[in-house]
Amino acid sequence: MASFRKIVVLGANSFSGQDFVDLCLDDEKNRLLGVSRSAERSELFLRYRTRSNLSAYRYVQLDMNRQMPELLSLLDAERPQAIVNFAAQSEVAPSWEHPEHWFQTNTVTLARLVNHLRKQDYLERYLHVSSPEVYGNCRGVVTETSPVNPSTPYAASKAAADHLLKAYQKQFDFPLLTVRATNVYGARQQLFKIIPRAIIYAKLGRKLPLHGGGAAVKSYISIRDVSRGEFDILQRGKPGEIYHLSPSAGIAVRDVVNTIAERLGKSLHDIAAVVEERPGQDAAYVIDSSKARTEFGWRPQIDFKTGVDETVRWVEQYWEQIVSQPLEYQHQV
Repeated sequence: MASFRKIVVLGANSFSGQDFVDLCLDDEKNRLLGVSRSAERSELFLRYRTRSNLSAYRYVQLDMNRQMPELLSLLDAERPQAIVNFAAQSEVAPSWEHPEHWFQTNTVTLARLVNHLRKQDYLERYLHVSSPEVYGNCRGVVTETSPVNPSTPYAASKAAADHLLKAYQKQFDFPLLTVRATNVYGARQQLFKIIPRAIIYAKLGRKLPLHGGGAAVKSYISIRDVSRGEFDILQRGKPGEIYHLSPSAGIAVRDVVNTIAERLGKSLHDIAAVVEERPGQDAAYVIDSSKARTEFGWRPQIDFKTGVDETVRWVEQYWEQIVSQPLEYQHQV
């Protein structure tokens, strides 16, 4: 099993990035450097900020799109053995409005990064966080070898990045590992995401727009289960391989919202209103994660209702801070 002393987490201010940082800090041997374009946030959104000792972690604010030379200098000075890259434009619906922004961050900037890293001698593992949305409509058994068929600019930009990195892995033996996890959720998620948003709207007495009546089937998985899987892949994965992380079955968005309504003592009608479906919305995201389960013994440990309970408790604990935050997606270029 690989053992890394220094790990750089790109996109450390993101929901997935911050949880991965927190997980890594459970092992006192790890030394972590987090990089994101925005200023480091509070414990409302960063789980690791609740720790009493953060001596093993350092945060640097850098914008990869605008400050790539500074980022590359930082990486060369730090010489990390492992890099985990969560940095991306990750929203689906807004990608139709400015697709060039998604390709700039997810593909063009990534090309600059990997072309530099492949010439360096310090990097042993590079974990690329992809998305199952590259497959398009995930019907039937979707494995790591299924063809990509993106349905949105976001998915197309991620698919392009995946192909680019694979080319570098083949040509230069770049130490690439790729993970595709299904719909993550949990405490400290972005407030506009459906699970925290449904909780917040219910508490505010507002109705959540339920696109297409919530018929789309998705695979919701706790962020901590995904972070554990990502760490397994980083340590034990085979370079060049793709790994899925997902629950055993999907759940319709309507049923997700209904579970939240019941948890809060309300009905689905109380907290949701049906609106038309979004363009490019695939009918299902259900992918097979047998590979990670077989190779690492990984499997989800947090069931959906437990994860929802945890998210509700987070909203209630930080309610005064949450209601002062924007509840809609805020696009940043």
